[in-house]
Amino acid sequence: MKKNEYELPSIEQARKRDKNRAAIERGLFEIPDECRNIGYGRKYYLRTYGCQANQRDSETIAGILDELAYTASDNINEADLILLNTCAIRKNAEDKVFGEIGALKKLKRENPDLIIAVSGCMAQEEGVVNKLLAQYPQVDLIFGTHNIYNLPKLLFEALMAKEKVVEVFSKQGEIYESLPTTRFLKHKAWVNIAYGCDKFCTYCIVPYTRGKERSRLVEDIVSEVRQLVDEGYKEVCLLGQNVNAYGRDLKLENGFATLLEEVAKTGIDRVRFMTSHPWNFDDETIDVIAKYPNIMPYIHLPLQSGNDEILRRMNRRYTKEDYLKLFDKLKAKIKNCAFTTDIIVGFPNESDEAFKDTLDVVDYCKFDNAFTFIFSPREGTPAYSMEDSISAEVKEERLQILNAKVAEYALMHNKAFEGQVVEVLVDGESKRNKKVYSGYTKENKLVNFTGKNVNVGDLVNVKITKAMSFSLNGELVEE
Repeated sequence: MKKNEYELPSIEQARKRDKNRAAIERGLFEIPDECRNIGYGRKYYLRTYGCQANQRDSETIAGILDELAYTASDNINEADLILLNTCAIRKNAEDKVFGEIGALKKLKRENPDLIIAVSGCMAQEEGVVNKLLAQYPQVDLIFGTHNIYNLPKLLFEALMAKEKVVEVFSKQGEIYESLPTTRFLKHKAWVNIAYGCDKFCTYCIVPYTRGKERSRLVEDIVSEVRQLVDEGYKEVCLLGQNVNAYGRDLKLENGFATLLEEVAKTGIDRVRFMTSHPWNFDDETIDVIAKYPNIMPYIHLPLQSGNDEILRRMNRRYTKEDYLKLFDKLKAKIKNCAFTTDIIVGFPNESDEAFKDTLDVVDYCKFDNAFTFIFSPREGTPAYSMEDSISAEVKEERLQILNAKVAEYALMHNKAFEGQVVEVLVDGESKRNKKVYSGYTKENKLVNFTGKNVNVGDLVNVKITKAMSFSLNGELVEE
């Protein structure tokens, strides 16, 4: 494929939005005859960066590679295909990926038949693709978030033509059903309910890399959850860039509340969802969460900033007062609900007073945990070109102040669990100690506990013996 024939991304195209309903593609995926079994005798190594949406995409990529007869491998050195499914949310994540790609040059030199592929959100960025083409000749295949279904054809071209293959669609997007999938876990699963985002927060690249907001049909989602129940899954997490906006494009009244209730009615043990945008969180959804015991009492509610002027410049569409009113309503209606959030410090020209406003909200809400970041400028977003007089040292100092406060409240909440017996969904052995098991409570608290005859996917009772800021220790309660 010649360079001028590359299907390159365009941020101008990615900005476009119309009011047309997204097409639902049910039969688009196919494996052409010439592509069948191209992975026979070959191994693939798949590395995923970033959010749960990327993890879910990787399950689809793995499903396609398995259909092509590839064998998965955890050893990058023995792989015939190395695929990096990337994240673009922060610059340090991109820098890490470029570092990884640079390190692969040695493997490519040792094995010229090795195929190196880059996919995901980074591949949807103009600047990234141009950099890959100019500086990383070891990369053979680049594809984006909108054309995973076309992987068999793209991989065949990369294998046979021995030329760089690039196909990235900058478009509003469709909904693809009936794609193969290889789930990485057997007891809990991610379930996409919607794709894309129309919020266009000024710091965020996601609306450009993931396309417009588009919802799957209720019946398709519920059917997927029922199948997971039949297969023995205990938990599903409903995924969307903004789950609360679910169904607006389908003209569904109370769309997310309706869907959440239907999923709860499947009888699966645990239902979670992420991520929520405060602007779309309605009373009907709150009532459904409060009504069903299998909808977990845990909500991730991104704040980003506690200052109204910063929120306005972020294009967040709510005020500090709006956020606190919603928080109070959720806390009052949902028993024992745990809350986590996202906070950005050092947004361009964030004053000391603005930062203090954020700390005031943290003091008010006393979040169970928070994911905190220094503002990362993303090329192509409005915030990228905003004037900024705040030094990197000040931003780092603010982050440390915020993190100390978050840790204080996290420990406070966790201390309340000491002596309690909690239900834990077992994930397996602890990463740090093979004699200890780990899993999560209904409130999404990580628990490491001792016990015998415990299996992945078990729902067990654990007595909490010690609380740390970000995890709990306990002992299995013998029945």
